[in-house]
Amino acid sequence: MSRGSLASVAGAVWWRNAHNFFTNPAMIIPSLLFPLFFFTAFAGGLSRIADAPGFDFAPGYTSWIYAFVLLQSSAFGGVFTGFSVARDYESGFARRLMLAAGRREGIVIGYMLGALTRAVFTILVVTIVALIAGLQIDGGGLDITALLLLSLAINAAGSLFSTGVAMRLRTMQAGPLMQMPVFLLMFLAPVWVPYELLSGWLKSVASVNPMTALLEASRGFIAGSPIHVGLAFALSGLMVVFFAFFARGGLRSAERSA
Repeated sequence: MSRGSLASVAGAVWWRNAHNFFTNPAMIIPSLLFPLFFFTAFAGGLSRIADAPGFDFAPGYTSWIYAFVLLQSSAFGGVFTGFSVARDYESGFARRLMLAAGRREGIVIGYMLGALTRAVFTILVVTIVALIAGLQIDGGGLDITALLLLSLAINAAGSLFSTGVAMRLRTMQAGPLMQMPVFLLMFLAPVWVPYELLSGWLKSVASVNPMTALLEASRGFIAGSPIHVGLAFALSGLMVVFFAFFARGGLRSAERSA
């Protein structure tokens, strides 16, 4: 690894994380079981919601839930990056990496690229299972591309957030702090029914939850009737930028402790 090369530092970290993931069943299986469990449980057990008055999503309830599972698996795939960072600190590898790398920003970039690689793999598997289960996508190639880009942006934001937390605390005990904010954002959105069918405090929270716009945009891409496209990409872009600064702050904290 060249101490002065940002690309070489990022590439080395990316390769290590990707290699560890694809050669370790203990990492692959949980990353797939989590989204597949939600997809099969929701798409099968809650499919009668499609008969509710006001539910008019043409592609069907399987496609409705697929949009959520796609974003959820991308977000949590990014969050799991923080566990890798924390594990590297507990093993001592991360501190050696900090001493070896001249351009330490490449460490954060490498972890993020590793998360994106895992996300592409997970999205592919989940999509294949969803197609077998009856997934219907009415959108065209441009819609599908936009849907993929949106999910990868959420993955990047999740990985930057969890990396920032992990580099500040440098322990696996930080896991709940990485997971809970993302969990709440995802499930305080219109997951099972359209926003119009929500009521009470959940509808009030969903109205200001950025995941609402991202979910609605994703479902619009699947249905071939895009909505909130500009808002969804603006929000996801802002999250990536904000959490990039957050991760940079975590890197500075880790540097001071090295």
